[in-house]
Amino acid sequence: MSHWRGKPYVPVGVRRKAAESAAASVKRGNTPLCPIAPSRGAIAKTFWGKAWCDNLERYSDFANRLPRGRTYLRNGSVIDLAIGQGEVRAQVMGSRLYRVQVRVAAVGDKRWKAIGSACSGSIDSVVELLQGTFSSAVMQRLCRAGDGLFPAPKEIEFSCSCPDWASMCKHVAAVLYGVGARLDQRPELLFQLRRVDGNDLLAHADTGMVRRGKVLPKARVLDNSALGDVFGIEMAGDATPTDSVQATAGQPQRKKGAGAAKAASKVVAEASTSGLSASKVAAAMTTTSSTSRRHGADNGSVPQPIRTPHVRQAAPTGMAAKQKKRKRNSQP
Repeated sequence: MSHWRGKPYVPVGVRRKAAESAAASVKRGNTPLCPIAPSRGAIAKTFWGKAWCDNLERYSDFANRLPRGRTYLRNGSVIDLAIGQGEVRAQVMGSRLYRVQVRVAAVGDKRWKAIGSACSGSIDSVVELLQGTFSSAVMQRLCRAGDGLFPAPKEIEFSCSCPDWASMCKHVAAVLYGVGARLDQRPELLFQLRRVDGNDLLAHADTGMVRRGKVLPKARVLDNSALGDVFGIEMAGDATPTDSVQATAGQPQRKKGAGAAKAASKVVAEASTSGLSASKVAAAMTTTSSTSRRHGADNGSVPQPIRTPHVRQAAPTGMAAKQKKRKRNSQP
């Protein structure tokens, strides 16, 4: 009775030497190689590389084979990995040299436009995009499962020349992790792999309200012509000759409400640049109007004469009091 036996385990040191020997043999054939260098610890260290690896580990479809793939990658078994338009081609050293091909579906136009709209006004430069130094809201939108920038299992197809019957062998898993390590160095390759243009995200930067220098929509800005109706004053541009007050001869006339109009315009301008809503502008205008009335800045009336207070004389004392009493008694 015969029993099936798997392939014998190949120690890490032997496999690493075999990988180095295979890489040297390929180089002698004048074929350029892009290997993933052996490493320890985390496979990826930047935003794009970590996000790619986290996306792989999020799906249970890949859970069984991913640990072996990490080991192969850290040992330097991936001697070549090249990312192109929608595909990855690699060579992995196992018991012998295997060729791996990974095909990734392109992002649909509808999904890509939705991603661009969600990120509009939040990515200001290419450097910020490639470094992944934007807001957490943008990161969550790009990494969202199902409709983000990173592929789901149904969007990935792969093949390997090894005899492993599993849908994903350890060599394919090593290549998938290798993509994350490669994105650490060249994050722009992700857009090439998903067949989209990263500059499209920058093109949306002017369509939304950017973080710095926000501009309010016209519907939220009070028009000068409506200030008189809202606050019961007349703007300087709307005043008529009957509203003016005659000043001193040779001096220009002062229009009624000029001080209030100037203060109102100043409040509206400051509110528009600081992003206040119409209700907050109204509250600020009410305070300005009441303050102006207290100080006589907007009443437009002729100044009232100043009344001199009545001073009461003090009652006489001493000799003056006696003389006044004697004079009063001597009168008939």
